[in-house]
Amino acid sequence: MTSMIRLVRIRTRRKTRSVKRYTNKKTTEFQQQDSDHAFLESPVKPSLISNHPTSTKSVPNYKNSLVEQGYAEKDVVVERYVNLRYQGTDNSVMIQEPTTTDLTSSSSNLPYADAFREHYKREFGFDLQGRDLLIDDYRVRAIVPGKSPGACMPVPALPPPTADSHTEAYFETGWEKNVPVFRAESLKPGHVFDGPAIVVQSISTIVLEVGCTARVTSEGDLDIFVDRSMNGDDTVKDGDGAGVKEDPVQLSIFSHRFMGIAEQMGRTLQRTAISVNMKERLDFSCALFTAQGGLVANAPHIPVHLGAMQDAVRFQVEYWNAEGKEGIQQGDVFCSNHPHLAGGSHLPDITVITPVFHEGGIVFFVASRGHHSDIGGITPGSMPPNSKTLLEEGAAIVAFKLVRDGQFQEEGITQILLQPQTIPGNSGTRNLKDNLSDLRAQVAANQSGIRLLNELVSESGLDEVQAYMNFIQHNAELAVRSMLKDFAQTHGTRAHAVDYMDDGSPIHLTIDIDPQTGSATFDFTGTGPQMLGNQNAPPAITYSAVIYALRSLVGRDIPL
Repeated sequence: MTSMIRLVRIRTRRKTRSVKRYTNKKTTEFQQQDSDHAFLESPVKPSLISNHPTSTKSVPNYKNSLVEQGYAEKDVVVERYVNLRYQGTDNSVMIQEPTTTDLTSSSSNLPYADAFREHYKREFGFDLQGRDLLIDDYRVRAIVPGKSPGACMPVPALPPPTADSHTEAYFETGWEKNVPVFRAESLKPGHVFDGPAIVVQSISTIVLEVGCTARVTSEGDLDIFVDRSMNGDDTVKDGDGAGVKEDPVQLSIFSHRFMGIAEQMGRTLQRTAISVNMKERLDFSCALFTAQGGLVANAPHIPVHLGAMQDAVRFQVEYWNAEGKEGIQQGDVFCSNHPHLAGGSHLPDITVITPVFHEGGIVFFVASRGHHSDIGGITPGSMPPNSKTLLEEGAAIVAFKLVRDGQFQEEGITQILLQPQTIPGNSGTRNLKDNLSDLRAQVAANQSGIRLLNELVSESGLDEVQAYMNFIQHNAELAVRSMLKDFAQTHGTRAHAVDYMDDGSPIHLTIDIDPQTGSATFDFTGTGPQMLGNQNAPPAITYSAVIYALRSLVGRDIPL
């Protein structure tokens, strides 16, 4: 697909607004935005480009407002933006014109399209080949940059300042005793002091790490010099973290980092999804897993997804690595929803799983599970009250590569979602557009998790990240075992309960606890047989219910 374009106006109705505002002491701006729609196609037609509001011919119109305010025309800088999206999608991206290419040149690639594709692939993890690009709106902004502050005047060095107090604090190198604490107003230009140290200001606190040196400038600012040798070996080594020693403070830090990544995945999914189910009801969950598919951190989204996604990830690992299968490659993203075979909950909950590669090998998995409003079946919503077979509830996906080699498989997933309509009395998905948009949003959520995990690996090293994933799993196990031991001491080693469904089917549960090890057996013997309806719990949901009940009883802070 060529990246040369022409602009074809497809809607003439225009809403134009001009905004004049004084932003701060350094920048004054005037901007005009036009909500319009145009195709980006090939090839470039200069006559169309030259009349576009982002063209050079339009620049004087935007400069005049600032010139009238008394600014020199030579000081005015013009910035151009185009809001782009792929045709058939709902997520647009505001792209600023790259400075290295002239938009009006018909002999060069269009910079907007290239910048958009790069941003889209970084955000979503894939590209939509052969898809037209749409301009939703454009913006031209004229600004007058303020003057950059000049260099600080040299000042003579003073002796190290006297600390106002001392404290004990934890740094990257461990606990430090007798750490000096300075009040910012007591520091004078020329003061030089080494870390570890803490500087307290009226609205913030500056932590000077071990190996760093701070110097107070003539303006009263702090210049901080970092000793690179204190960072140690920056090489990231593969391994399972067997040589890393567990530290309780680092355990808490990594636990919150992992949970933060899962929560950020959820925010990305909410922002990029378009359905009411995911964008407003927040019916989704995001989680991180080890290379073996073991759950590490699950953001507190939907309780029934807790633990169930682990089965879904492990099934995909086993399925694609089985003999005769093509394996798992970088650029692949999987999806599934089958409740009995692939660790699903019910068919509307589609799980999207992405492997995280490092130096050619899989080191983690990230996954998101979201409730789709419709995937076919005998009634809209894909949750019929009178269904008796799985086929009546919509499309069932055991294993499918939603993204293959970095390309979104729209045709393949469309065929799967429409397949139920081949069964008499059934329908394919009734809302394909929302399905595709939300699946792309799930891939984007996974991509944000991958990006944050890669940043964590670059910061801490793969060995340490993997080690603390194992430590967190071990810590969660100890927390559950400790809770079960306490329960056994208080209530005895056996607990039994029975409840009944609306049709009278019994649900029996007997829990036997080993008071020495904290192990427990959950025995559902006596529960009613499978019923001819849609009230049966698949294995992953049963497992998830047990995990959620245990998690609710644990009083410690674990990333679940």
